[in-house]
Amino acid sequence: MDTAELTELGQQLRVDSVRAAAAAGSGHPTSSMSAADLMAVLLANHFRYDFDRPAHPGNDRFVLSKGHASPLLYSAYKAAGAIDDEELLTFRELGSRLEGHPTPQRLPWVETATGSLGQGLPVGVGIALAGERLDRIGYRVWVLCGDSEIAEGSVWEAAEHAGHEHLDNLTVIVDVNRLGQRGPTRHGHDLGAYARRFQAFGWHTIEIDGHDVDAVDRAYGEAASTLGQPTAILARTLKGKGVRSVEDREGLHGKPLPDADEAIEELGGIRDLRVHVHEPTDARMLHSVPTGPLVLPRWDGEDREKGVATRDAYGKALAALGSAREDIVALDGEVSDSTRAEAFAKEHPDRFFECYIAEQQLVAAAVGLATRGWVPYASTFAAFLTRAHDFVRMAAVSGAGINLVGSHAGVAIGQDGPSQMGLEDLAMFRAVHGSTVLYPCDPHQTARLVTAMAGLDGVRYLRTSRGADPVLYGPDEEFPVGGSKVLRSSDRDRLTIVAAGVTVHEALKAAEALDGEGIAVRVIDLYSVKPVDRATLRRAAEETGLLLSVEDHHEQGGLGDAVLDAFLDGRPVPRLVRLAVRTMPGSASPAEQLHAAGIDAESIAASARLLVEQAIAP
Repeated sequence: MDTAELTELGQQLRVDSVRAAAAAGSGHPTSSMSAADLMAVLLANHFRYDFDRPAHPGNDRFVLSKGHASPLLYSAYKAAGAIDDEELLTFRELGSRLEGHPTPQRLPWVETATGSLGQGLPVGVGIALAGERLDRIGYRVWVLCGDSEIAEGSVWEAAEHAGHEHLDNLTVIVDVNRLGQRGPTRHGHDLGAYARRFQAFGWHTIEIDGHDVDAVDRAYGEAASTLGQPTAILARTLKGKGVRSVEDREGLHGKPLPDADEAIEELGGIRDLRVHVHEPTDARMLHSVPTGPLVLPRWDGEDREKGVATRDAYGKALAALGSAREDIVALDGEVSDSTRAEAFAKEHPDRFFECYIAEQQLVAAAVGLATRGWVPYASTFAAFLTRAHDFVRMAAVSGAGINLVGSHAGVAIGQDGPSQMGLEDLAMFRAVHGSTVLYPCDPHQTARLVTAMAGLDGVRYLRTSRGADPVLYGPDEEFPVGGSKVLRSSDRDRLTIVAAGVTVHEALKAAEALDGEGIAVRVIDLYSVKPVDRATLRRAAEETGLLLSVEDHHEQGGLGDAVLDAFLDGRPVPRLVRLAVRTMPGSASPAEQLHAAGIDAESIAASARLLVEQAIAP
């Protein structure tokens, strides 16, 4: 399109944004209006996309990081012929695909859910990494950010990562409209302040008037021709551009225009321009992903005598899975020698991504890789994943299929102390919509669950332990997700101990000691914390009458609550006692930590004796 046509298209996008928000009675039209010219030039002259084939491997990828400007995105879809005017005016209605903030669950052209600001660029980095290192197809990744969200630390984790990786297929367009929700942004219209920051991370920067369509056009061309660096286009714009009563004025964020009809008239009225979006220039299809036989590691002989840490089993199993499936990729937060992801890195270096100590970028990159069809496993200490919880939450909103692995869980890590102990992770991941939460106690169990995770949907979390524990299962044992294993049982059982991970071994020791005293107890290894094995737990409650859960985790939201969930269907709730970490740990040996928390074999046996005595007391 030429200058006049691009200007008209920008006005159409403004008008349609105003109309959509007016129809809904809510929304962010002024935030959409500031970026309308930026979107018009991109859509008409630079974006390569087949709207009929959103999965086309050669398509460029667009991420609207400022997700509240969704009226602009939907107006662009209308201009491209992907939706019609009738659907545009269903914005924010119940059942409409056009939600307040866009999600890929509803629209096939949306790469990732946005709305929680500061996430679009980090996910865009993950998509760009896929293009550069895995797909090796010449698509570009375009990310439209607002200036307010540039205050988020996750943006700078992404900026540094992209600069370090020389992602010249990535362009971020910053809509510097000066106004945030409650007033001016930190740097206002000082484009140089933003440029200096991006330049410090190795980016090529371009400063422009975001309403000069010719300048925008040139900037996009310059970005596409820049080699060895990602590009940041810093565009000075005006919020509410084109309508005098709202242009560059405070107090209008997130509100429909006061007089939409008058605003539409001032903008030149309703238009019905159609844009022929250029098709992908790279028509190559992705190669099929080769698969081979899966040969999982086995532990016997000396390993059985010494014990094996589940983190060690994770690393070896992931490497084996990577040999069998070439769509498996691994990421780590600069602790791969501790998480044991280094085993994958050594065998499959081309599919390993070092994200350094930037957990938000770690999870975001996993989401970005998943959008391109890769199956990511991202690992760090369980405690540090709390830093990225908002990215995990938004991954669930996106319906992203990612595997997250948290090592060094619980007080059992020992002397490092509470800053390194994952004691909240089970609660955090159980609360995520559609998540799967797994906590193995044995290397063969770990290997099987690592494999099973690859075939699941949504966010999957595996909790691993630092210390070596006995090998309980054989290499051919099956561990279905949603299942459990009954390790001890008899028709004389007086109560049931429910454990997972490190506490399984403590529970077995306690059961052995109690058996010597004539007290028979059942032991359940509840390796699937979500979904939980309701049938086995209910049967145990019926047959033994008492349940004792033991977890190396805070008492809120973890294993004990998962057990309780099995009985929240209206039936009588059995007596349930929960042993968990209730104090703030210090530094001590693993055995001392377990004892101080009251979750070692001695404490479990003492609690079991007391419960049995209370049950038979008159």
